[in-house]
Amino acid sequence: MTSPTSTEPRHDLVYGLNDRPRPWIAFLAALQHLLAIIVPIVTPGLLICQAIGVSPRDTNIIVSMSLVISGIATFVQCRRFGPFGAGLLIVQGTSFNFVGPLIAGGVLMVKDGMPVEAVMAAIFGVVIAGSFIEMGVSRLLPFVKRLITPLVTGIVVLMIGLTLIKVGLISMGGGYAAMGNGTFANGENLLLSGVVLALIVILNRIPVVWLRSCAIIIALAAGYALAGYLGRLDFTGMREADLFQVPMPLHFGLGWSWSLFIPMVVIYLVTSLEAIGDVTATSKISRQPVEGPLWMQRIKGGVLVNGANSLLAGFFNTFPSSVFAQNNGIIQLTGIASRYIGMWLAAMLVILGLFPAVAGVLQAVPEPVLGGAALVMFGAVAAAGINILAGIELDRRALLIISVSLALGLGFSQVPEFLAHLPAGLRSVLESGVATGGICALVMNWFLPEAKQAADAR
Repeated sequence: MTSPTSTEPRHDLVYGLNDRPRPWIAFLAALQHLLAIIVPIVTPGLLICQAIGVSPRDTNIIVSMSLVISGIATFVQCRRFGPFGAGLLIVQGTSFNFVGPLIAGGVLMVKDGMPVEAVMAAIFGVVIAGSFIEMGVSRLLPFVKRLITPLVTGIVVLMIGLTLIKVGLISMGGGYAAMGNGTFANGENLLLSGVVLALIVILNRIPVVWLRSCAIIIALAAGYALAGYLGRLDFTGMREADLFQVPMPLHFGLGWSWSLFIPMVVIYLVTSLEAIGDVTATSKISRQPVEGPLWMQRIKGGVLVNGANSLLAGFFNTFPSSVFAQNNGIIQLTGIASRYIGMWLAAMLVILGLFPAVAGVLQAVPEPVLGGAALVMFGAVAAAGINILAGIELDRRALLIISVSLALGLGFSQVPEFLAHLPAGLRSVLESGVATGGICALVMNWFLPEAKQAADAR
């Protein structure tokens, strides 16, 4: 691994890791981070709730708690308590990695006649159980890194992105509700989603850094305004919300679903390894070591909070969280790597989450508006997987593993009838493209021997 000295960024930091900026500077810096992450934090919850048919009041609870739990995790990551946290300016929020399997499994259970509340109870039971996997991974990082190589990680991240694109397109057309009432992909829905998508592309091509950083939230604001002009804003969730949201543990109770749990195991493992890369990147930008005991302590603490916060998320009725990578760009933009900024940001997130009117305003966004932004974010997940694979040597063995994993993962999810004669439990697992592709990549990577070097072959 490269030495810490050679990996320092070319620019000098205005505020280092342990510097304390003045309050007004800290507030403004934290606000920039907030603008970069608030949409990714609330979008997974909104998409899952809209797909499964969760009531506006319960959706409000879930979205509010996603903000609160993200704030708690961010505070612990920045402040560090014993083995918990990386002690860096790290932002943690609701993860997109779990959206596809949770929507697919949840929608299937609703179609089978299970009440929505029971479906949510099963989801949160699985979220809580899976969190222990990630906490265990944090204690066994050397072994897990040998088992789940960048090849496996890249395939799974790519599969997550590819399967999420379908979710994004359904949202752009108006969602499952629009499919039911015959308005799916009508002119109005396509106008709303198309405007948001086009604005994100245009703003990302403007050579002004802050515009590119805020492209998604600016595009969503424009889509929100257009939806208001068309009379498409629904403030039911805000009207039904309490003035102040007291966190309610196990609001839906606890349930279980093996068909949801198996894909979640794979994603929890991969999310753990993604966190290693994100913590390392933040450490590098913050001019901290990227090898040695301190670095290893940071990544262990970061992954541990990843899991512990997912446990807390399931207990308080929201979805798993992970370390966010996009805030590294804000650190580079501002030159502020002080972890105290993260504490200000954490307070902002918790305060926003405790007042349900905020979640109600966000919940009023029509699904096509959300879908226009979600499609870009989901495509970015797939692109991240491609980027991981581009960093490894794609020899014949690697290409074989990629080919078979993608073919089976995408094939089984698109043609589930192929699995019709398998036992119900096995079929429900293999119908998840992420689970099938991830398990296939893991098994083939473990059992297929590494190819010899070309020099040895000669």
